[in-house]
Amino acid sequence: MRETTTAMQITLDLPDDVAQDLEVQVKNLPRALLESFALEGYRSGTLTEEQVRRILSYGTRMQVHSFLKEHGVCLNYGPADLEEDMQALRQLRERESARG
Repeated sequence: MRETTTAMQITLDLPDDVAQDLEVQVKNLPRALLESFALEGYRSGTLTEEQVRRILSYGTRMQVHSFLKEHGVCLNYGPADLEEDMQALRQLRERESARG
């Protein structure tokens, strides 16, 4: 079952000369602005890794990790994240053991 979500549309008003200059310098301006928003949101702690993944339409956490690394942003990885990963590893090992 797939989760159905709605999306908020945001309009950004830029002076024409600024928009024209940016469009010359940036290949895909809407995507670049979205990525900047996601990076700053994650960096400041406003957005979680999962929220960044969904905003940028990435399929996996590894894609988010790669994106953050490309932009010099460290992962916000704490004890709760470690415990979650350890639990996932335990579950995988249990499944592997059950298979034989």
